[in-house]
Amino acid sequence: MGFALSLVLALAITGLIWSVDLAVTGPMRRRRAEAAKRSGGGVGDVERLSREPLIVEYAKSFFPVILVVLLLRSFVVEPFRIPSGSMIPTLHVGDFILVEKFAYGLRLPVLNTEILHTGKPQRGAVVVFRYPLNPSEDFIKRVVGIPGDHIEYKNKQLYINGKLIPHYNGRPYLYAESNDHYIDAREYTEKLGKVKHHIILIPGMYAPPQSFVVPPHEYFVMGDNRDLSNDSRYWGYVPQKNLVGRAFLIWFSWDIAHDKSIAWGRIGRVIH
Repeated sequence: MGFALSLVLALAITGLIWSVDLAVTGPMRRRRAEAAKRSGGGVGDVERLSREPLIVEYAKSFFPVILVVLLLRSFVVEPFRIPSGSMIPTLHVGDFILVEKFAYGLRLPVLNTEILHTGKPQRGAVVVFRYPLNPSEDFIKRVVGIPGDHIEYKNKQLYINGKLIPHYNGRPYLYAESNDHYIDAREYTEKLGKVKHHIILIPGMYAPPQSFVVPPHEYFVMGDNRDLSNDSRYWGYVPQKNLVGRAFLIWFSWDIAHDKSIAWGRIGRVIH
């Protein structure tokens, strides 16, 4: 929200400077230059009088660039950085992702008013949204429940509308939370809707039984790192209006947990 507001302000300022120059100060400069030329002024004086001020040159140069960036970022695609491990193994700390902004509706920047409805998230989609308890903060999770769903989570098993969503092919998964802190987990395959993805569970970590019914126009989300994710189980549902877009690609990645080098093997991965 802060960066979008900065872009809008920059666009307004550069656009205003350019418009004022087109309508007022530009014609004034040209008239002064013509008057100097008719009165026998030197070439240097005429050029000086007709020259655009530096601020106008900058405004004319930056306005189209800012406009393109704002349009792309608001309506097409926006980059985000993954700050936590709640979506391991799908997303790692240090991943930089791209989010499809038009997946769930086109919204005006800053105002966040929907101007065109383009779709709704389905179970299994990885979505970026504004955290309901602090809308200035962006979260990323996986959609588990859609409006009307009855969600149960007990004994680390997920049930949707009374049907068990099995996880299978359990295998060891050791990951570094920091240079000197490793977590010994188990990785499983899970299928939500048409999306097959991976989750991890930490043996011995207790998860209390919970039950939810997803309200209209809201979504129930969970992290793939099921035991270490701050998600809908703890703070509630994500309103449709808070959705930012669908995450679809890792375009860059730093190996934050180890030597802070580029994680070449993660670049270009499609997010499922």
